[in-house]
Amino acid sequence: MVREVLFGKTLNEIIAIVQDIGMPKFTAKQITQWLYKHEISSIDDMTNISAKNREILKSKYDFGLSKPVKVQESIDGTKKYLFPVHLGYSIETAMIPDKERVTVCVSSQVGCKMGCEFCMTARQGFHENLTAGEIINQIRSIDEFTEVSNIVYMGMGEPFDNIEQVLKSLEILTSDWGYSMSPKRITVSSIGIIPGMKEFLTKSNCHLAISMHTPFHNERQELMPVQKAYPLIDVLNEIRSFDFGLQRRVSFEYIMFEGVNDSQEHINELAKILKGIKCRINLIAFHPIPNSRLKGSDINKIQLFKDSLNAKGILTTVRASRGQDIFAACGLLSTSESK
Repeated sequence: MVREVLFGKTLNEIIAIVQDIGMPKFTAKQITQWLYKHEISSIDDMTNISAKNREILKSKYDFGLSKPVKVQESIDGTKKYLFPVHLGYSIETAMIPDKERVTVCVSSQVGCKMGCEFCMTARQGFHENLTAGEIINQIRSIDEFTEVSNIVYMGMGEPFDNIEQVLKSLEILTSDWGYSMSPKRITVSSIGIIPGMKEFLTKSNCHLAISMHTPFHNERQELMPVQKAYPLIDVLNEIRSFDFGLQRRVSFEYIMFEGVNDSQEHINELAKILKGIKCRINLIAFHPIPNSRLKGSDINKIQLFKDSLNAKGILTTVRASRGQDIFAACGLLSTSESK
């Protein structure tokens, strides 16, 4: 019998569980403390819950943690973890150390249905959404768990295509009964699915990152089919209408493709469409994927692009390339493993 798992349940869900099986209501807080405040891996380890109640829990629920089955480590310290999920598929999680920071990049889906041309995960197709527990397990079950300072939802899948479970995972990560992590340490990246983005902006205080990659409609539609359903201009208008306050940040991810999106015309158009939005642009070197027409811009072109945008008053940085000696592009490791 396949049992539900406790790990990844919110406090309200745990309250409903303990009431359903006849436990005292205060037991819910005890369970969430064990799930998210202590490094245990078994219901038996919940020692302040009676043996009888632990047996009842075990008869109905599994704890729910799972370990990675493979890890690759780069010479720069970056690691890629491979976690098994249902039906023989796998998901990837990246751990990126940088001075005092340890950033974990988590996946939110198994595969992806968005079809972006430059993305290896898109070639896998979509298989299923991850649960909140499966998302947080990618942080909880890696060697560096206790050192994690920042989390980015930039792995496999589109977070706003799995908005319910993503929001649940953010609630667990940031609530005082959960991991008590500051929302300022978490960034969720999307290609711009507007209904999910609006729900995220309303229900979470975490940072938003939008995958842009070109300011021009036809170019973006060719690279990213989502442009047809949710045009970039509509995404930007929604962002303009939302009050981000002083603590919350919006950024735009921009992978640099040689001869595709790295011209002066692109710089001028970016300055035009982003006018009035307080934001940052992160320029990203393209990690090549097999059998793609796309090639990365050279580093000199990227630096010139950055300097030109900064000169126009748009804060622009170049994201350092990491893990080049392992499967750097998202989706490469899991695709290789499935083959």
